[in-house]
Amino acid sequence: MKAIVMTAVGDPDVLSLQELAEPEITQPTQIKVHIKAAGINPVDTKIRRNGLLYDQPLPAVLGCDGAGVVVETGGNVSRFKVGDKVWFCHGGLGREPGNYADYNVLDERWASLMPVSLSYTEAAALPLVLITAAGALFGRGGLQAGQTVLIHAGAGGVGSVAIQLAKLAGARVLTTVSSEQKAEFVKSLGADAAIFYQQENFVDAVQRLTDGKGADVVFDTVGADVFKDSVGATAYFGRLVTLLDPGAVNLAEARLRNLLLGFELMLTPMLKDLPEARDRHVEILQQCAAYIDQGLLTAHVSVQLALADAAKAHELVEAGHTTGKIVLLL
Repeated sequence: MKAIVMTAVGDPDVLSLQELAEPEITQPTQIKVHIKAAGINPVDTKIRRNGLLYDQPLPAVLGCDGAGVVVETGGNVSRFKVGDKVWFCHGGLGREPGNYADYNVLDERWASLMPVSLSYTEAAALPLVLITAAGALFGRGGLQAGQTVLIHAGAGGVGSVAIQLAKLAGARVLTTVSSEQKAEFVKSLGADAAIFYQQENFVDAVQRLTDGKGADVVFDTVGADVFKDSVGATAYFGRLVTLLDPGAVNLAEARLRNLLLGFELMLTPMLKDLPEARDRHVEILQQCAAYIDQGLLTAHVSVQLALADAAKAHELVEAGHTTGKIVLLL
């Protein structure tokens, strides 16, 4: 089979198109999937640049997100049959092979039936960002109907689905963007207000848009400086959730505001083999599939590339400011 292999730690040129043996089912609860599309996520580029998340030797196949068709099942598989279309977030961290390849094998409990209304390309773009956004907004953020949420980088992969999930929950959504084009995009997703963070201090904008109250929930998808400044945009007794390590931060103001601070790392169930958390991930995919098939949630794929162009995909992600997601077609 064809696969993109990470041959060393470094720049995108360490990704090489190679021929590998097809993976085989070794456990009775596993399914073998013919991958049709693989989503690109920032974690892929960080692993390529910094090293695998497990103490395993290279080479390795990256890619957490996949969508494809089941071509073989283990003897105890009960949820899927040959021919089923599935989507999932599994592999690609250095222990199990990822999805930049024609085939992958995984336990059936990691997978879910694809939304019937989506193409493989659209489906491959979504699992990691949907699980991340839902976990941050509702698991850590406790977002409820009638509350106001600030979602940073709303035009990005996570932000674009977070806006939609927040609106489905009945929240008012504020989001930060860098251009008029992105402002139009996030408003098409349901955002109530777009804040041009390069032109206006986003804390001042949030205070103005909330009559000085602040946002009940703030979702940081950017990093340390944004996290630090977001304290002032969060309402007293509110919640501030981040995807990244904020580094050394003076939390005096957060303490004064009685904030709940949360971290969302959707890879934890994979990294720590937590079956109950894994099952929650599949529940999120199942619920989101229902939303998608009802026309309530959409995928936005900005760039589609051939498998051989994985290095270019990584370059685009690392350049930043991508709208929506980048997907490899197999």
